[in-house]
Amino acid sequence: MTVNSLKYTTNSGNETSWLGRRLGALLKDGDLVALIGDLGSGKTWFTKGLAFGLGVDAGTIVTSPSFSLVNEYAGRSILYHMDLYRLEDLSAVFSAGLEEYIHQGDVVVMEWADRWPEIMPDKRIEVRIRIIGDEQREIRISGDHPRAREIIVAMGQEEVV
Repeated sequence: MTVNSLKYTTNSGNETSWLGRRLGALLKDGDLVALIGDLGSGKTWFTKGLAFGLGVDAGTIVTSPSFSLVNEYAGRSILYHMDLYRLEDLSAVFSAGLEEYIHQGDVVVMEWADRWPEIMPDKRIEVRIRIIGDEQREIRISGDHPRAREIIVAMGQEEVV
């Protein structure tokens, strides 16, 4: 049986960040994380943890790139953190040159990835965050690409140990 998804429940922003850190520790150049969730669901908290798991200095302030569209952080790999929320149509994505980051070979985290699925590569790890309480979140990590499954299996094995 092939594992292609894991589901977690977190009870605070810190737990959401910790789960992101676990994922970030497994990422390498060329990986793309597609974040999906409502406003306030914890996408940026998750990304903060992911950045630290990727080796970004713990003193670095990781913020949502809502207005800049892309923030760049240096760790084991370069991390490009994107936010597609404000982009009105697909032409705005192309005008901003965001699809170029996807193919550079660095690590990309894209918030609001479900807004423009046309630009999402098959080789992606999808993270859906759903609000289930004031601080509680359901987080599903999934992917059908072999690289995504490799990461999912590694995360699942960490729990068994």
